[in-house]
Amino acid sequence: MSKPEFVYVTFIETTPDKLWQALTNGDFTERYWFGYRLDSDWKVGSPMTLGKGGVVMDECVILESDPPRRISYSWHPIYDDDMAREKPSRVTLDLEPRGKVVKLTVTHQDFAEQSKVLPSISGGWPMVFASLKTFLETGQPLSLDPTSET
Repeated sequence: MSKPEFVYVTFIETTPDKLWQALTNGDFTERYWFGYRLDSDWKVGSPMTLGKGGVVMDECVILESDPPRRISYSWHPIYDDDMAREKPSRVTLDLEPRGKVVKLTVTHQDFAEQSKVLPSISGGWPMVFASLKTFLETGQPLSLDPTSET
């Protein structure tokens, strides 16, 4: 039996270079990712962190970097004890130009058995990438509280 995998596809009216910048520039990520910041030099083997207010939530490693086409990194949440005990999973972002838009495919895979990370990202990634799309197309992030159920 294969492990569960999460795939999210969206089309964003932007260029591959602008989308790459939005995905990899910490100052930019804070603007659409509800205050969270990604930090890395984006070279293969380098560390990458996701944090907010100086608190690191996820510790990752860059696995592939092919600007502006593909980036892949390990994903290891450390803010939750149960998730921190799981092995890192893998996030891959593929950018494909399609005329005036870019097709962004997000694949998150290699989860531990009975993963607690999978349900967490299944709700989180759609909010993040909807906010990214809205931000790039309108200049404003989604007005959404990611911790609210309503």
